[in-house]
Amino acid sequence: MSHELKKYREQIDSIDDELLKLFNRRAALAQQIGHTKGDGPVLRPEREAQVLQRLQEQNAGPLGNAAVAQLFTEVMSQCRALEAPLTIAYLGPQGTFTEAAALKRFGSAIQGQPSATIDDVFHAVESGAAHYGVVPVENSTEGAVGRTLDLLLNSNLKICGEVMLQVHQCVMSNENDLSLIRKVYSHPQSFGQCQGWLNTHLPHAERITASSNADAARLAAEESFAAAIGGAQAAEHFKLKVLAHNIEDDARNTTRFLVLGNQQVAPSGGDKTSLVLSAANRPGAVHDLLVPLAKHGVSMTKLESRPARSGLWEYVFYMDIEGHQQEARIAAALEELKQAAAFVKILGSYPVAV
Repeated sequence: MSHELKKYREQIDSIDDELLKLFNRRAALAQQIGHTKGDGPVLRPEREAQVLQRLQEQNAGPLGNAAVAQLFTEVMSQCRALEAPLTIAYLGPQGTFTEAAALKRFGSAIQGQPSATIDDVFHAVESGAAHYGVVPVENSTEGAVGRTLDLLLNSNLKICGEVMLQVHQCVMSNENDLSLIRKVYSHPQSFGQCQGWLNTHLPHAERITASSNADAARLAAEESFAAAIGGAQAAEHFKLKVLAHNIEDDARNTTRFLVLGNQQVAPSGGDKTSLVLSAANRPGAVHDLLVPLAKHGVSMTKLESRPARSGLWEYVFYMDIEGHQQEARIAAALEELKQAAAFVKILGSYPVAV
């Protein structure tokens, strides 16, 4: 070993020793905060968002902001677990993109609770079997996840956060070559995200719908001449070979997930508010829903219509706006919106995903 290399390694060892002391000092302070809060919620989404935002603003590199967020999310996860481990329900089984989103948001120091359906995730949080739930709500290629939106309409749960996950799909199989594949399993959303690639590379393979990408991997692992589409984590979990990487038709393919809980989240300084509403049965009613937002300078980032299931050709509208419901201008706009709409339900205010 050269003298110069030894010198650098000694410096790294010294820094690691100091980091270890600092991490434990931070953990001890987190424990003290837990004692001070008493029966208050373990997770404060607005505080964690402020920590990550501040660190990213101070980051001078060479680590990128995404790496900084990942590092400190894990630090907060381990410190939070000293106070009380969180149980997180997610759309399972293990190896799904939803599990990856849960880990991205909460770190690894959690008790994961895989659920068979989106309904089961809602029920786990509503019943108290889990502290929070993570469910997909929309994809940049395939659009909204209707079941999540429908359940939000009638559930008492609040949206406590969101996670943006860039989704990279791969083909996995027991076989060694794509030419041997006769059938492909996957979730309908993934089929939609990869249909161009499938039409080109596996045009004659039968496409079979599975309840999740991880379940598709499980099915493919049990058969010959079969493959699954999903994330690399599913291939690793079911010991399958990856025959093709990044097969999504849009390289920017991203899925948005919601964090569901029973708490109202305080303002963080960079928030979003989600709501669902319906228009009165009169001419110009939909236009009237937008007037309070324009009047108070509130920016709308999403408007999605869904059948109301209460009558033929009746619809509800899901809306995301910039800002927190406790901000004066947002509160004023929402109050006027309630006067113009036939129905308004605020689904939650929460930090924008970083």
